[in-house]
Amino acid sequence: MTSSKASNEATSEAVELTDGAGLPQHGFISRLYTGTGAFEVIGRRRLWYGVSGAIVAIAIASIILRGFTFGIDFKGGTTVSMPAAGASGTVRTSQVSDVFRKAIGRDAESVVIVGNGASATVQIRSETLTNDQTTKLRNALFDAFKPEGSDGKPSPKAISDSAVSETWGDQITKKALIALAVFLALVSLYIMVRYERYMAVSALITMCFDLTVTAGVYSLVGFEVSPATVIGLLTILGFSLYDTVIVFDKVEENTHGFQHTTRRTFAEQANLAINQTFMRSINTSLISVLPVLALMVVAVWLLGVGTLKDLALVQLVGILVGTYSSIFFATPLLVSLRERTELVRSHSRRVARRRRPGQPAEPAGPAEPESAGQEPEPTASEVPASEATASPAAAAAEPSKPAPSKPAPGARPVRPTGTRRPTGKRNAGRR
Repeated sequence: MTSSKASNEATSEAVELTDGAGLPQHGFISRLYTGTGAFEVIGRRRLWYGVSGAIVAIAIASIILRGFTFGIDFKGGTTVSMPAAGASGTVRTSQVSDVFRKAIGRDAESVVIVGNGASATVQIRSETLTNDQTTKLRNALFDAFKPEGSDGKPSPKAISDSAVSETWGDQITKKALIALAVFLALVSLYIMVRYERYMAVSALITMCFDLTVTAGVYSLVGFEVSPATVIGLLTILGFSLYDTVIVFDKVEENTHGFQHTTRRTFAEQANLAINQTFMRSINTSLISVLPVLALMVVAVWLLGVGTLKDLALVQLVGILVGTYSSIFFATPLLVSLRERTELVRSHSRRVARRRRPGQPAEPAGPAEPESAGQEPEPTASEVPASEATASPAAAAAEPSKPAPSKPAPGARPVRPTGTRRPTGKRNAGRR
């Protein structure tokens, strides 16, 4: 009677601990730092699947319908640059477009002003021009705007040009694709060796998610794809993998041997791991975003370095996408895959039975401990007599039950026959 009452009290206490009843309420920031599991992510994974699916659908649709804006290094062409401020005043993009149309006879692909203040430059990009067309365009631009050189005087040398052939662009494209394929292969190999198969599959799908969404954002917004973009893409894929590894390591720690306890289900342990790594993921993302923002403000807005702009943009987009996927996509996907296994399903049923008020937990079936890697609990008839006679009441109730394999409590140990007493001397048997 007493043991049954204690069992019911322990069960009700476990229910209170699991449900969180009676616990003190904390603020939002406090719950983030303490990681008490107050934020339900796994329980609402259908919502996050819907959001993630919508994002991927928009990204793929944009890639198919809009495509990418490839830079001159991939597509080939001619780029002409000159200072935005000249002797004739500040240059406007519409004026430059008119001069280009009159000199070449067609419109330029793009005319943009990069930078700010005295360091601002006008960049004109078009299809590949011949030497005569390039010379004609430079003379027309100098006559119209009188750009100033480093000495502060109008000079034709203030206008620069660069050309990339289509053959070179094809080679750059091929090398970029090879670098991306090698990176993905090495990362996949590491993940498959480091984690069990369900974690490996979840991490690989998450990496593909990050790659697709980042590419979709570039296609949707119209960012220019350059070699710096490819470098930044490889960087943010590594960052996303790092953030996913942080969460998965905590999930692995929390769920180690989960089948031996019925306090939390596998999904609840994974949700607790996400809560415990919330602040680490947020702090890591903030630390990574701040230098990127500084790079965009200083290098792009003040200095006007276009290459750094491409690198900063892809890193900013990738960090945000990687942080989202590591929290709201990777771990929920892992839980969904693991819940398809018999081990997790049977353990969840045991936890549910234990939490039912007034009903003791049922013992695990014979098939469950084999899959869990543990032995079944012994029944009352299988308990050794030494344990049954540990208390005086049990000894009085069953005084005649022998202990076949273990000596009775207080009995003098008997030395097995046929064994030699140790002498304590080294190499005593070698004579």
